[in-house]
Amino acid sequence: MDAISVDQMYRIENAGHAMGFQKRFMMENAGAAAVRRLVESRGDVSSERVLVLAGLGNNGGDGLVMARHLAGYGAAVTIALLGEPADIKTEESRLNHTVLSKMPSVSVIPWAVPDGPPPDVIIDAMLGTGITGDIREPYASAIGYANGSGSFILAVDVPSGLDPDTGLTANAVVKADVTVTFHRMKRGIPKRPDLTGVVHTERIGIPPEAEVGIL
Repeated sequence: MDAISVDQMYRIENAGHAMGFQKRFMMENAGAAAVRRLVESRGDVSSERVLVLAGLGNNGGDGLVMARHLAGYGAAVTIALLGEPADIKTEESRLNHTVLSKMPSVSVIPWAVPDGPPPDVIIDAMLGTGITGDIREPYASAIGYANGSGSFILAVDVPSGLDPDTGLTANAVVKADVTVTFHRMKRGIPKRPDLTGVVHTERIGIPPEAEVGIL
């Protein structure tokens, strides 16, 4: 399948939503698919400590879905939110944060550089395809921590700091072991295997009719 641009993906999502396939279903399917790829890579995750670095947009929302699913696998999951819960940008992400706030099995904390040994797995759900300009705090320190941790890193949709249209990078960028992107490959991702690691493209239920007039 041909790779697509971020703008095309945005319009396809909106077209699917207009057809009645709501974005919260896309988010749920994306997070579930990414967890399946993580389990495929890691095997039994029930004894693993997982840190989800979650931004305030839909990429962070995908990470929140992953956290819930990973708790179901028995993993010890901590979500470090890169901002205040009141500043979460989308309805879909707020819904998933509300669910997690009722789950004592998952720890939700503000981002701070952790003390102690690094987690077994870090989920990069910080910026996704929404990158513009330089990476600022708190994202820069979170990216630096992830890269220096020695943890297995799974990037959601695209490593944070990588421009998914061009393959160019910002002043900070995640170096992932696995990247799980959604619906179709984004044009810049194949240009940077040094940052993406193994790449999987997962369908998330968007009807093919949503592409009509866009692709």
